[in-house]
Amino acid sequence: MQQIIFFFLRNKNFLLAGFLFFVALALTIRSHSYHNAKFVSSANFLSGGLFSAKSGVTDYFGLETENEILIEENSRLRSQLEQFKSTAGALEGVLLDSQYTFIPARVINNNYSRTKNNITIKAGSRAGVIKDHGVISSKGIIGIINGVSSNYATVQSILNSNSKINSKLQKSGHFGSLEWRSNNPNVAQLVQIPRLAPIAKGDTIVTGGRSTIFPEGILIGTIEDYTLDSDDSYIINVRLFNDMTNIKHVYVIENNHTEEIQLLEKEVEDAEQ
Repeated sequence: MQQIIFFFLRNKNFLLAGFLFFVALALTIRSHSYHNAKFVSSANFLSGGLFSAKSGVTDYFGLETENEILIEENSRLRSQLEQFKSTAGALEGVLLDSQYTFIPARVINNNYSRTKNNITIKAGSRAGVIKDHGVISSKGIIGIINGVSSNYATVQSILNSNSKINSKLQKSGHFGSLEWRSNNPNVAQLVQIPRLAPIAKGDTIVTGGRSTIFPEGILIGTIEDYTLDSDDSYIINVRLFNDMTNIKHVYVIENNHTEEIQLLEKEVEDAEQ
């Protein structure tokens, strides 16, 4: 306390001059409209800059929340789109045999440098995820659920040597199987495409829909090049739409009619035995 008093005593002349300067400045600003306008303008500029910087910081840290909101919205829109397709099919006299809902999830771990790669997502049985659900992103397919806990699930990536996904040429409709036979995380192989199928570089590959896992028409990639196999069918290198090394948000696809379809198919198989 004594040092503070000594400080004021030593600098009393400087402090008094500073005080009088600010008093004079305040009186000048209040009595002259020009100076007052300039002061207000400068104050607004400084406060605006500070508020802008604050807004930028808060917006940055709020991006994760905003992303989650967008993912939830996209999930609802995808479900509504599937409902619209079903309604449109019924109006045309063709009732679609499946309806899908979409569960949003965040990727927390992603392997892509092994021969059997898996992805871990933050969504489990509590969110309605079960084994054999398909997983996609906004750009195309990701893989199939192969393990589930209460809050998490693992996905057998399409970059897995065990992965075989029913796929087709979008233009001609010829079916094949999408596999991963290389070490390139951006390219997969479409096999068992007959030689008579018309194909060209740049053609689009989509899911075939011949399973209860993926709806028909989910994007996969484009044809990069192709060769003929020994059985006179094509092996097509497919450049994936997804960057499989950088996946953040995905959707788990739930086919609401899977149980009904599987039960019917089992009854037919048992009847034929």
